[in-house]
Amino acid sequence: MVGSALRGAHAYVYLVSKASHISRGHQHQAWGSRPAAAQCATQRAPGSVVELLGKSYPQDDHSNLTRKVLTRVGRNLHNQQHHPLWLIKERVKEHFYKQYVGRFGTPLFSVYDNLSPVVTTWQNFDSLLIPADHPSRKKGDNYYLNRTHMLRAHTSAHQWDLLHTGLDAFLVVGDVYRRDQIDSQHYPIFHQLEAVRLFSKHELFAGIKDGESLQLFEQSSRSAHKQETHTMEAVKLVEFDLKQTLTRLMVHLFGDELEIRWVDCYFPFTHPSFEMEINFHGEWLEVLGCGVMEQQLVNSAGAQDRIGWAFGLGLERLAMILYDIPDIRLFWCEDERFLKQFRVSNINQKVKFQPLSKYPAVINDISFWLPSENYTENDFYDLVRTIGGDLVEKVDLIDKFVHPKTHKTSHCYRITYRHMERTLSQREVRHIHQALQEAAVQLLGVEGRF
Repeated sequence: MVGSALRGAHAYVYLVSKASHISRGHQHQAWGSRPAAAQCATQRAPGSVVELLGKSYPQDDHSNLTRKVLTRVGRNLHNQQHHPLWLIKERVKEHFYKQYVGRFGTPLFSVYDNLSPVVTTWQNFDSLLIPADHPSRKKGDNYYLNRTHMLRAHTSAHQWDLLHTGLDAFLVVGDVYRRDQIDSQHYPIFHQLEAVRLFSKHELFAGIKDGESLQLFEQSSRSAHKQETHTMEAVKLVEFDLKQTLTRLMVHLFGDELEIRWVDCYFPFTHPSFEMEINFHGEWLEVLGCGVMEQQLVNSAGAQDRIGWAFGLGLERLAMILYDIPDIRLFWCEDERFLKQFRVSNINQKVKFQPLSKYPAVINDISFWLPSENYTENDFYDLVRTIGGDLVEKVDLIDKFVHPKTHKTSHCYRITYRHMERTLSQREVRHIHQALQEAAVQLLGVEGRF
């Protein structure tokens, strides 16, 4: 095993180096701008470590960070002034600061937008009551530094810690990381905004007739409408406050004519839970998830006398809808034609994105027999992102075939290459595609059909 791990590491370095001369002239960030971080990516030789944000993390059999992802950590697009994600964040912050004021005239909600994206698996999963066998923990869906540390998959990873410090109203904004498919809507790094608000008995029932006789908690049975420890009166008031808060926020962002609907759903850390959908240009779009916080989570963080709500939304999702941005890769580009459109004097100024010229695509297929075990599609997508970088617009699985005699499975993927700023040549793409073919064979154990 030691020998194969070393061979895999060396093969990866060789294959990436082989393709890198192409990307250097492209002005895209396929290999990143920080060689020191990139050099240690994906190499899992015994005793190796990942250096990330000034700390060292020993690697093990769970480590699966790629060079592509490492070059993105620390970019913090949501904190770059006049970036479209920064604009959305600032508009939400301003709304909460103005709408919700504490007893002494200070903002009710604290804002945390610079927390480290490296968290423990306990923070990301266990603190949120996500079961040990829940599919969201899979190595194939997350970026692990090792078995105990990972890049957060959601900003909810900070909920428990902030509640434990005694906070009862806060916003968390940050970059989150998930292994996913490749298309115009998905990217391995995106940005979330999370909010939590807790209520004491006095705060929740203030102004309610005979409110002093009402209670937050009881011992009953769980139903579709409430948890076993909550009274129906308390849940309905928390749910009402949550939906009113979110309706005001969306109207602030999209305008008074916005049509909204609520859909019941499931999250491990809230109950009841809802998704908000908005009718935008005649199409119903899901924009966020929310719900009444699981009391077990609240209690474990030391706030046993309070009940609360939480919601989370994706900044890219909102920005793509609000500004009509067609491709998620644009958020990472440094094309002045894109960035200058969001340099506005007032953050609430309307921005209508003017599309950049769309350069022609180059389309290549790749097909191979899958190994008998340990293959996941997300492994292939990560490899494509690492070799091809942001030149890859999308990857589609166009054919799946099982051989009747050998019972081997074959996959054929169609890869669309398109540069955001210029026309790609067939020769350039051929070099990248060949490097991808070689890497797939050596690193994923597939048998090429090319």
